Amino acid sequence: MQPTSATAASTSSTRRMLRVTGHIAKSLLFAGLMWAAAAAGELPIPGTPVPITLQTFVVMMAALMLDWREAASAVVAYLAAGAVGLPVFAGGASTAALFGPSAGFLIGFLPGVIVAALLKGRAHTDSFNASLRTASRYFAASLLGGVVVVYLIGFAVQSSLTHVPFGVVAAASMGFVIGDVIKAAVASLAAAGLARLR
Repeated sequence: MQPTSATAASTSSTRRMLRVTGHIAKSLLFAGLMWAAAAAGELPIPGTPVPITLQTFVVMMAALMLDWREAASAVVAYLAAGAVGLPVFAGGASTAALFGPSAGFLIGFLPGVIVAALLKGRAHTDSFNASLRTASRYFAASLLGGVVVVYLIGFAVQSSLTHVPFGVVAAASMGFVIGDVIKAAVASLAAAGLARLR
């Protein structure tokens, strides 16, 4: 009886360790993808010091593909890498970006990814209509977390740092908002499609 109990305990411990390793690996993968999205290039928008990158797309995908803890861990790992001086932010920036005009957007990734991950619900992909409902729910979650939350924090911090009124900052950033609404739609369709494959 004793060897069987020991074997069961060992198997349970191994499974638990594999689960934890899987969670860590997923978080680190998405942290790396956030860096890759920043390194891939940026597109400047006239009237605002913050460039367009694909980071928000990766943040939305993290929220839709991972649970909220994994998604939050991915963002924390990414922000921590920049905070300690690694050039992971747009334009190869590191620590200084967390105190500049982009700071609010970067910091906003954390509450944004958590909100989106919590709102997405479970993927139901057993039929076309179920997949469509899942994609619609994902889109709403991405809009609320990945756009509304991130931009409210980003606008507020940028307005505070630059002493430009909140409304002016928001108006100058409408190009970002439109782009991120499109990214939210693409991320939602992609995540729903990947959920269907699983």
